Amino acid sequence: MTIKVSIDASGGDYGIPVTIKAGIKALGVFQDLHLYFVGDESSIKAELDSQPSNIPSSRYTIIHASEVVLMNESPAIALRKKKDSSMRVAINLVKILKVNACVSAGNTGALMAISRFVLRTIKGIDRPAIMGRMPTMTGHTHMLDLGANVDSKPKALVEFATMGSIAVKHTENIASPTIALLNIGEEDMKGSEKIKKTAELLKASSLNYVGFVEGDDIYKGTVDLIVCDGFEGNIALKASEGVALMMRHYLKQAFTRNLLTKLVALIATPVLKDFKSSLNPGKYNGASLLGLQGIVVKSHGGANVDSFLAAITEAYVEAHAKISDKISFQISKELEHNE
Repeated sequence: MTIKVSIDASGGDYGIPVTIKAGIKALGVFQDLHLYFVGDESSIKAELDSQPSNIPSSRYTIIHASEVVLMNESPAIALRKKKDSSMRVAINLVKILKVNACVSAGNTGALMAISRFVLRTIKGIDRPAIMGRMPTMTGHTHMLDLGANVDSKPKALVEFATMGSIAVKHTENIASPTIALLNIGEEDMKGSEKIKKTAELLKASSLNYVGFVEGDDIYKGTVDLIVCDGFEGNIALKASEGVALMMRHYLKQAFTRNLLTKLVALIATPVLKDFKSSLNPGKYNGASLLGLQGIVVKSHGGANVDSFLAAITEAYVEAHAKISDKISFQISKELEHNE
């Protein structure tokens, strides 16, 4: 089976120079992958021609789109006015079943609005949620919602947990993913009424809910999936990225202070490279828009080539696992059970 993925080639801070290079890399890694590069055709062709690659042109397709959704553009404007944007056309390809998944580094609000309008949500799901990976001491964990929804109700949080559990199960090959709620403490009496109600609903569900986790638990890797509202989730994500950048800044400052520290840095180069890799946010790039009737993966807007490759990889894995179909099937079963 060939996995087909559309790429919003013009989206993001860097656009075509990054997305095309990452796409060519992905084609070299996954032999059953076919990419649809969507954007300005002449610019895409020029970038492809400049790449020293032996990837045959039969492995990719160029789809022209005359418009680009800007990073600071209003989602409403992007949805109503830019129907031939590279983002819209790439998502349309998922709708008409020409591709299995879409990847974009473009404007998050616009991507969510257009994806929800074009693909619609799965029956039984009120709101899509953004799920991404977070680095931990044991590898990584998954977290949602990372910013799609603010002030989500308990029912929505349980939906997030259900969707996330299915996605983690089939992309990570974990039979019964452990699930926790992000809270200000681990004790049952702590947290808002919304969190307490959500905990009651999760305890009564068939999900493998294990209780509350605090902010510092995110990085311990004690659970497979952490559920929270998009407001808290986005703050946690941005704070994590900021801490990683700060640590790298102070390490660089410390090791370049004088000749002796530079010599120590030279000796410690292998360790420092490993440390840098472990804390590199780009390594975990590629957040899933769960709850849609199709697979859409959001890349960080400032992604470099390797980071965007990680997002394509996430889309490829989800497409292979047919995540959207599996979520739809499970939700329909639950709806039938509740009738």
